[in-house]
Amino acid sequence: MRVLPKPAFRFLLDLKSGVPVYRQIIDQVRGALASGALTTGDQLPTVRQLAVDLEINPNTVVRAYRELELGGLLETHQGTGTFISAQKLPRADAERERQLSQIVADAVARAGAAGFAIDDLLEQLRAWPTGPAPKEKV
Repeated sequence: MRVLPKPAFRFLLDLKSGVPVYRQIIDQVRGALASGALTTGDQLPTVRQLAVDLEINPNTVVRAYRELELGGLLETHQGTGTFISAQKLPRADAERERQLSQIVADAVARAGAAGFAIDDLLEQLRAWPTGPAPKEKV
């Protein structure tokens, strides 16, 4: 059986969403970790490369990477790059519940604002693939 190499993770920005760009980067890294698209030891693009690819200010990437590093999700090694950390910080159950409730509330609000019913949202969630998310181009 032949194992294909894992394609590189790609970032996508939605400049019309109202969500700050650095926050989108953070959310995409966290989402990729949750879905398995990024795993321990995976290397992220350099600050300069990601800024060029996304056509954003490098300080925005620095801010996102710094927050992820402070949160224990990234490790930066001088001269070699930025990597997904092996350290998993345990989160209190109450905090996990609060975060999930906020995610659900946001999703319901956005779906409602776009004219969708909760049943439409639930149908899409049930159909969502459980494996790694499809990779997108930068």
